[in-house]
Amino acid sequence: METTKQKDMAPVSPRILIVEDEDSLRTILKIQLEKEGYTVLTAPDGEKGLQLAIEERPDLIVLDWMMPKMDGQEVCHRVKTNFATSHIPIVMLTAKFELKDRLKGLSDGANDYVVKPYEAEELLLRVRNLLMWSRSQREANPLTGLPGNAAIDQEFQCRVAGGETFAFLYLDIDNFKAFNDYYGYRKGDDAIRLLAELLVAIVEADGHPDDFVGHVGGDDFVVIAEPDSAHRIADKIVAEFDKLSPGLYQQEDRELGRIEVADRRGRLKTFPLMTLTVAGVTNRDRSYMHVGEISDTSAELKHFGKSRQGSIVVWERRAEGEVPGQAAEREGRLGT
Repeated sequence: METTKQKDMAPVSPRILIVEDEDSLRTILKIQLEKEGYTVLTAPDGEKGLQLAIEERPDLIVLDWMMPKMDGQEVCHRVKTNFATSHIPIVMLTAKFELKDRLKGLSDGANDYVVKPYEAEELLLRVRNLLMWSRSQREANPLTGLPGNAAIDQEFQCRVAGGETFAFLYLDIDNFKAFNDYYGYRKGDDAIRLLAELLVAIVEADGHPDDFVGHVGGDDFVVIAEPDSAHRIADKIVAEFDKLSPGLYQQEDRELGRIEVADRRGRLKTFPLMTLTVAGVTNRDRSYMHVGEISDTSAELKHFGKSRQGSIVVWERRAEGEVPGQAAEREGRLGT
């Protein structure tokens, strides 16, 4: 018997709104989309479609171009100019073959279009691609554009479900708060973007096409890579960060190798320049079934790494059943 908790944990089916005045086509579209597991809402005209879009906030709209009362072009325009609905992707159904007509629909905010008569396979593929794109846009960190926590969790679970062997790198900038307090949040954002750009560039150059870079938030990042290349990637990230991050400081602070920041009581505290701690974990020798497990292990390693001076890469070598923390002390591999 399925429990309430199990029901709550079940994945929510994406909701799609079909706005189409032809009864038969509207019914066919509904059947085709429901067969793929989507929850489907329908509207017989543009006015009702706009009303449902505002009230129900679907995940995607399939919108006919030619309709009574309010055509698809006007519906599209109103959806995209309403702050509450502007994020909803729209697939326009059109019988118009002229390029200028299709471009007009796209310029009004439609994300994609399908020409009638359409192939079901093509429509379903465009719907699936747009839903994936929309979800990635919602989950992306606004500062770096990198996938956020939900995407990180999903990437981890997909690799576990697929039985893949991987390395999980957790990266954190040391002394970032002091830098941010001293120079201001704009310079702090520059430091975060610098690390994000380094991660993407190095993973693309030295990693595998399936490697993943995510932004947990603030100055914390994640890289999921193949174990054989992860050591090289981690070492190169540390080396490049140490090379480039001093350029974020004013010359006098860079030459001193430190900054002085006042605490809440006005007392000056001295902080060294920013460095980088990278905690590396792999499931090659022990299993991790949830991202929380690997995050806890990464936190242990990060704590160990931050107790050392300078940038560092610490790798977990603990086997099944070993006491946490011992492996880091005994077998942690330190970077530059």
